[in-house]
Amino acid sequence: MYNISLITGDGIGPELSESAVAVLETIHDKLNLQFSIKKVQAGDAALQQTGKALPDETIASIKQSNACLKAPVGESAADVIVRLRRMLDLYANIRPSKSFANMPALRDDIDLVIVRENTEDLYTGDEFDIDENTSIALRRISRKASKRIAKYACIVAEQRNKEKKVTCVHKSNVMKKTDGLFARSCEEEVASHHGITFEQMYVDACAMNLIRQPQSFDVIVTTNLFGDILSDEAAQVVGGLGMAPAANIGDDFALFEPVHGAAFDIAGKQIANPSAFILSIKMMLDWLGMKNNDKKCIDVAGRLESTVYDTVKNGIKTKDIGGDKTTMEFTKEIISRLV
Repeated sequence: MYNISLITGDGIGPELSESAVAVLETIHDKLNLQFSIKKVQAGDAALQQTGKALPDETIASIKQSNACLKAPVGESAADVIVRLRRMLDLYANIRPSKSFANMPALRDDIDLVIVRENTEDLYTGDEFDIDENTSIALRRISRKASKRIAKYACIVAEQRNKEKKVTCVHKSNVMKKTDGLFARSCEEEVASHHGITFEQMYVDACAMNLIRQPQSFDVIVTTNLFGDILSDEAAQVVGGLGMAPAANIGDDFALFEPVHGAAFDIAGKQIANPSAFILSIKMMLDWLGMKNNDKKCIDVAGRLESTVYDTVKNGIKTKDIGGDKTTMEFTKEIISRLV
């Protein structure tokens, strides 16, 4: 039995959470993989009701669970996800981008993963004002964090059925100290992993090549800010954020979420695409399977991804990707094909 905390979120978050619960309950009932799901609050609604975007009881519940699923939250997102990343040391942000059939991807052979360092860089929030006309942000890059994210990128590359190539993306020709340290640390770490091809690329060249030749990438490892931007670009290259899952992974715990936001403009209309959240469940099952040596988890993860792929391939899609299905209609199609 796996205990899963589910942050139901804001905007379209509750609708996507209903979809996630329906999928997990189907897996529980029909595929003999047991879950106990506890819904918890975090985000704008939680802030309004409790005075905290991340209430203490939510933190306690997450810490007692085996993994956490998080629906998108609103304006208080930084107070939720950034705090959880630091608190639980979820240092690896993993964002796969893969071509799905019958989707507006640039090519049909894109299959890459961006491994983003999740705890440092400009996202530490170390900012201050010099005067009313000037503000400063401090960028932190350490050898320790750089080497461990490079190590995780190698692990990802070793697990994939591709050429086992890690591309280190940085801007060391301009930021010689910080990005220079990141690049050197990554190179040192990758050198200790036999069979991994290593290359380096400046971030502007990487942004261009994600458009020009995205099929050439396998695993990209990069810093927090660059990873945030590049992963959104990569998601659009394969058809949009509605198909983009993500994982925040540490040594002992992990949190899984769709890349997109709370989309308040369509909340309550049942037109949100649940694919990214469903594919986040797939990533969670993979992680639980590897962590616990649970082959059943890994098998169901593969089955779930194939089901989403086949559903979209057969033209069954939500409105944002050219279909006519509501959130729950699409979810029911997934469920019917899954079992």
